[in-house]
Amino acid sequence: MSGGFTQWFSNIQYMFSLQQWQYFFKNGFTGLLHGLLLTVEVSLLGLFFALILGIVFGVLATSQWKVARAVARVYVEFFQNTPLMLQAIFLTFGLPLIWPALVKVPLFMILVIALSMYHGAYISEAVRAGIQSIHRGQLEASLSQGMTYVQAMRYVVIPQALRVVLPPLTNQAVNLVKNTSVGVAIGAMELMYMTKQISDMTTGPAFLVAALLYFILCFPLATLARRLEDRAEVNN
Repeated sequence: MSGGFTQWFSNIQYMFSLQQWQYFFKNGFTGLLHGLLLTVEVSLLGLFFALILGIVFGVLATSQWKVARAVARVYVEFFQNTPLMLQAIFLTFGLPLIWPALVKVPLFMILVIALSMYHGAYISEAVRAGIQSIHRGQLEASLSQGMTYVQAMRYVVIPQALRVVLPPLTNQAVNLVKNTSVGVAIGAMELMYMTKQISDMTTGPAFLVAALLYFILCFPLATLARRLEDRAEVNN
């Protein structure tokens, strides 16, 4: 037992030895920064398109038309109840068999699409809940003043719903940043993929620095989400 613990402790010491850190900063740190930059780019693009999808399908989910509500429900149920990694792998290796032109799409863009569609489903549920929290009379009053349904949503309902929607939106932003790590499964050279490549040379420092970088990206967003939730509770 003592020998096993000694060996384990010796391995830990070697993983985080000065030699490993020196090798990491000389040969791996730059690659990790490139992965971080791509992660930030993918996160921003993914969140942008996820917001568009979420708003569109959130509005459809509260529509007075049954077909629109059914389309929104199918979209949400499918993407919420299948793994993101499976969706990304299908977009990368499965769909190009049906549509060969997709082979030319860059892997980072496929990752953006997968993240957008996945998180768009969750955002649409937040948008739906926010819209439904606004009294129906406000929509009816807007329509009676000559506004179209889209105008009433854009200028009256959605601005008020933002107070309810913002906290879960911020949480989704945190989850989206972390979920960029599924890029490792399709070869997109984001932070987790680069960490895995570098870990073949220096395991301990690579994973520890990667964890720190993810924390730096996610902690401010998580803190903002908590503050928005607290503010929403006080206002209610």
